[in-house]
Amino acid sequence: MNALARRAAGLLLSTLCLPLAALAADPQPTHEFTLDNGLKVIVREDHRAPVVVSQVWYKVGSSYETPGHTGLSHALEHMMFKGSSKTGPGEASLILRDLGAEENAFTSDDYTAYYQVLARDRLSVALELEADRMATLKIPADEFSREIEVIKEERRLRTDDKPVSKAYERFKAMAYPASGYHTPTIGWMADLNRMTVEDLRHWYQQWYTPNNATLVVVGDVKPDEVKALAERFFGSIPRRDVPPAKKPLELAEPGQRQITLHVKTQLPSLIYGFNVPSLSTAEDPRSVHALRLIAALLDGGYSARIPTRLERGEELVAGASSQYDAFARGDSLFLISATPNVQKKKTLADTEAGIWRLLDELKTKAPSSEELERVRAQVIAGLVYERDSITSQATTIGQLETVGLSWKLIDEELAALQGVTPADIQNAAKTYFTRERLSVAHVLPEEKKAK
Repeated sequence: MNALARRAAGLLLSTLCLPLAALAADPQPTHEFTLDNGLKVIVREDHRAPVVVSQVWYKVGSSYETPGHTGLSHALEHMMFKGSSKTGPGEASLILRDLGAEENAFTSDDYTAYYQVLARDRLSVALELEADRMATLKIPADEFSREIEVIKEERRLRTDDKPVSKAYERFKAMAYPASGYHTPTIGWMADLNRMTVEDLRHWYQQWYTPNNATLVVVGDVKPDEVKALAERFFGSIPRRDVPPAKKPLELAEPGQRQITLHVKTQLPSLIYGFNVPSLSTAEDPRSVHALRLIAALLDGGYSARIPTRLERGEELVAGASSQYDAFARGDSLFLISATPNVQKKKTLADTEAGIWRLLDELKTKAPSSEELERVRAQVIAGLVYERDSITSQATTIGQLETVGLSWKLIDEELAALQGVTPADIQNAAKTYFTRERLSVAHVLPEEKKAK
């Protein structure tokens, strides 16, 4: 067992022995303020090392895009490194690299974010560069022409030429029939082919404004110094009107949908997705935290139900997993994926039957208190371990704020998870694991063509 594994195992064992109050230590001092132009600033103090994480989050992602114009948010993320009034293409990255900083960006359905990790006394450099590209980004036509080809190649490598990614993209488009979540973040290739530099310039003007952004700073800083820097670099950027953005809501029970895909793979597999709410859309937040624990109960390690019963017990599957994203702007999916154990002559039908046995058992019989406590301890241990990182703290805060929740949930979710009962698990299973909410993908090896 390596050092990291020993540390994680030790943390889990200690978690099992500690009450919640002992785990939920006093949260780090966190401060929030808003500039006159609408930029929200959140500062979380963590003085363990002279390091700081700076992140700027924009409330725009692929779920904001309209048919025929997909991929704009991700393409704009690429162009944000191509220069502004103070820097030329790539110069900002060189400046940060020379300071020993780490930087990057990411785009999702709900947001686009840019971050730097650097020494605390270099924070002003990161903020100056971020403010400059928020206010004066240049999107040269020649740079766009080159970069859109890079993005197309990225799509080919990550999606079109990867059978699993390609299958999930098609599955997601089916599973989200009513909302923008059916759009791939990188965009459809047809839309990338017809994207113009003017499309991108308009997207930037439409969404990249201080009143549609959140600045998150976590690390060895004081709120007053961050506020002064934010005012200095961002305060003069004018606000602009932003189009109203509705939450991506789905039909609660759109009816069972199924797709069969033939891809370049050796083994068959399946994907199950149940349309469920997120913490942003649920009427009862307790049901969302119950779904989080169900995901761990099914696939939370060696003693979880899927590996114990379907893998080692019945030997139905060669591998399986469950996944649920509670922190989305709109409705979410509860996902289960599995590969049949073909060495034991098991089929997709056998695998589906096994999955339904587990789900139906959750509906008819609540888990024991002992099993729930074990799973809960595991989830909480993972969160505590993850939040030890200032980058993780900043990312969670930024995500919560940008999807329409509150950063305060980072300090409240342990108590929320602790409040889930066995009956809550059973009720959530009854409510959400129905065929009316289900999308199914059968992913099969390509059929051999007759010679």
